[in-house]
Parts: sequence; structure tokens; C-alpha cells
Amino acid sequence: MTAKIGILTVSDRASRGLYDDLSGPAITDTLNDYLSSPWQACYRLVEDEQHLIEAALCELADQEQCALIITTGGTGPAKRDITPEATEAVCDKMMPGFGELMRTESLKYVPTAILSRQTAGIRDRSLIINLPGKPKAIRQCLDAVFPAVPYCIDLLEGPYLECDESVVQVFRPKS
Repeated sequence: MTAKIGILTVSDRASRGLYDDLSGPAITDTLNDYLSSPWQACYRLVEDEQHLIEAALCELADQEQCALIITTGGTGPAKRDITPEATEAVCDKMMPGFGELMRTESLKYVPTAILSRQTAGIRDRSLIINLPGKPKAIRQCLDAVFPAVPYCIDLLEGPYLECDESVVQVFRPKS
């Protein structure tokens, strides 16, 4: 079974064509490194508008049936950074441990990591993870949290994600 994974870039400037989206492709590259099982990207690019972010998250979860949705951008303290609020608005459950671990990991590299508001949540059977917008930070954050992602998706009765163990050490309890 091919897993569907949503990749949502939140950026005013990229959505207007003022610069190329580098963050969405950084997520795709990272997932290509991690995953050895088949997967399909469902890519979206929206402006920093809460209703647009919410609509894209709902479409990716409800219509596209993505088991995992990874957002990038809109997690800082600026007025237009509202991705966590949009995520919380559409989720049934929040998963604060993801944000806590990503900030802890980012603090190893930059003291401004405490300004980041990354989070994660669950909408029905989709795990949504908010990442920062910088490609380097995307890989650092995913390296930290991805070992728990396949098991979380197992618990949500999603597709079985197999990973390249030489790249990422996934944890699943022994049965």
C-alpha cells in the first residue's frame, strides 16, 4: 500500500511567486532518505492565512486521506505566523511532545529556537506536524521526531511505514 503524505508550505512570498519554495522540497528529500516503503507526496502551497491553512489541512486529511501531513513555515512569533493556530483548530487531539522535542533539538543550534511554536496534532487518522520554514531546521527537527512517527501512524491505523534503518532508527514496541 502506498502511503499518502501531505506536504504543506505556508508562505506569503512563495505563494506569490516572489521566490521558490525550498522548504517543501526539503521535506520531500528528507522523506525520500527516510522511507523505504512506497509513498506519494500531496503538495500544497498557501499564504499565511488561517482559513487557507485550515482548508488545506482538512483537504489533505479528509479528501486525500494522508496518513501524515507535514507543514513548513508560519511557526514563529510574527503576526502572520499562524500555522499552529490553524493546526489546533482542525485537530481532534494535540501532541505537544513533538514541539517540545523539536525545540529542544533546535536549541543545540540556535538560541532563538525558543521563539518557535512548532506543534503536532491528530485529525481523525492523520498526524499533522508543524515544522519551521528553514530547510536546514526541517531536517534537524524531523531527525529528532521521526523515530516516533511510524508507530504513531500504526496507532492511527494508517499504512505501515518502513524506513531505512541506516538513516533513521524507528521505534516500534516488540509484540
